[in-house]
Amino acid sequence: MSAAEVSAALLAIEDEVIWDAEAGARAAAELEQRAVTLGDETLIARARLCLAILLLRGGDIAGGSREIYDIHEWAARHGDRILRARTHSACANIARLSGEEAKCLEHSLSAVELLDETASPYVQIRHQTKLADALARNGAIGAARLRFRQAEVLAGEAQQWDRLRIVLNNWAYAEHNAGDFPRAQDVARRLVEHADAHGVELDPTELDTIGAIQIANGEYVQAEQTMHLCIARYEAGLSDDADDLAEFLLTLARAQRGLGATARAQASLDASRALCRQRDLHQIMVRVHEEQAELHAGRGDYAQAFAAQKECFAAQESLRSRQGEAQAQSRYAMFETAEALQDAERFREQARRDPLTGLRNRRYVDEHLPALIVADPALAVAIADIDHFKRINDELSHDVGDRVLVQVADLLEAGLAAVAPRGFVVRLGGEEFLLVLPATPVALATAKLDGIRQAVGDHDWRGLTGGLPLTVSIGVADLSESSPPSLSAALSAADRNLYAAKHQGRNRVVAGTPPEPRARAYRDRLV
Repeated sequence: MSAAEVSAALLAIEDEVIWDAEAGARAAAELEQRAVTLGDETLIARARLCLAILLLRGGDIAGGSREIYDIHEWAARHGDRILRARTHSACANIARLSGEEAKCLEHSLSAVELLDETASPYVQIRHQTKLADALARNGAIGAARLRFRQAEVLAGEAQQWDRLRIVLNNWAYAEHNAGDFPRAQDVARRLVEHADAHGVELDPTELDTIGAIQIANGEYVQAEQTMHLCIARYEAGLSDDADDLAEFLLTLARAQRGLGATARAQASLDASRALCRQRDLHQIMVRVHEEQAELHAGRGDYAQAFAAQKECFAAQESLRSRQGEAQAQSRYAMFETAEALQDAERFREQARRDPLTGLRNRRYVDEHLPALIVADPALAVAIADIDHFKRINDELSHDVGDRVLVQVADLLEAGLAAVAPRGFVVRLGGEEFLLVLPATPVALATAKLDGIRQAVGDHDWRGLTGGLPLTVSIGVADLSESSPPSLSAALSAADRNLYAAKHQGRNRVVAGTPPEPRARAYRDRLV
């Protein structure tokens, strides 16, 4: 597969509701391998995110969170706005699962803010809907209505009819939870009208929302019929989330209790309870115990109602404990990821520093200087070399030589910071240093570097070298000496001028030496 084909396949996962999480995870893992083969880091990150989101759906909060936070940081470092929006949306889901609704709202808002004109209509609608959901769960139902309305308009304009059903379903459910049952009923009516207009059947989750609203409005006969249809469609394979059937059976039990059909209600409730135990659905189990207490009380069995209420309290405490554990897992995953990123950044920085002097090294030059050369036509580069350094090593010791290198590095760095604050010094190797002066024409650079040369020569070296003097020779060049400008050409010109400085007696700064008629090896010069 080409990069474009892998991208299109990933988009199909990103822009669709994946009902079969296991199949989706297999597809994402295969696409990740193809992206690795292509060496495309962005495609790899997208595939990893798809897989991590499916891990969350499977209940692996710690593993999924760790991956998502890692990808979130990668997207931020690389300036990928759409991927950052997706990771913020995934982080919002982690926060919701951990019971951190305020953090969920913060991530949902960031996801929407990062969207631009390149985002697909599906992504825009989904992120607006998730923001509306988060606002509603945080008690801001007024603000949530505005976002739901925006998502509804977007879905209609883009003719994203499936997404429009989700928007209306979530909106109706939010109004129901907010206690505004007439408004919830009105939104649910629009949902039904939309489904009828496009000849589609409502899916089980949408029917469950309608059933809950009917119960709130006292329409128990209609609610029972709605929930039987809901469960029939679930059994036909139109929904497969682990908690769906338990939720549907609980809503059915509530409708049947409203009808006074306590035996049917008890059977539905028992079936929901069994699924909760089988699938560890602790949050729904709390509501099962609540409904059981209501059912006992409706039959006049207040002792059993009290016992069920005690079970409900115990289940709530257990749920709070589990939510605390999930939150701790999520926070630890964030900590682990942040710690790993700090380590990686520290190691990355160390890899670009000379261990003896602490200056930047040749790897840093190779990574950063080419871009500077392209962006700054007035850039000057210089190579400085310690004169007669071999004599220091031979007559005094290599330890003294190392201390001299450190001191020279400090003098060069301090001197350059004073005359070219945006410049930097690099140890190229041995006694050789590179100085980079942004926006400094070669004549000005020569004058500034001569001041640095004098500072090195005037330094009191007696404590280190005894009576041996210490000076540096410097060759400086600008980008006009080669066309087109390049890193190798700039360094070659600076090296040529350094060679001339050595030949002219050392302890001087030289620029403008014409190229030699024959190529000369880089190390073919006096030391």
